[in-house]
Amino acid sequence: MVMGAASVATAAPTVRTYPVAPGVRINVRSGPGTNYNIIRVLIEGTRVPIFCQTPGTTVTGPYGTSNIWDNINNGEFVSDAYVQTGSDGYVASRCA
Repeated sequence: MVMGAASVATAAPTVRTYPVAPGVRINVRSGPGTNYNIIRVLIEGTRVPIFCQTPGTTVTGPYGTSNIWDNINNGEFVSDAYVQTGSDGYVASRCA
């Protein structure tokens, strides 16, 4: 036994993934709005992590009308109206 040594395990925060709307290809943008550049396009059947959410351009999609944008990667955003989160509100913390 080693005296004075403590073992502390810290778990990384779990980030949930959510499916994008079926039959839809989603534009990934450089910011939370349709006025931002398209960085890439997600293919059908993609699941996305939501690291944080922020208000932006209001968009109507398969899951309703929303001004919430999901940060799925560093500087990459998709409209929450195209992501099946099971909620009309925020499901992750707000982006700083």
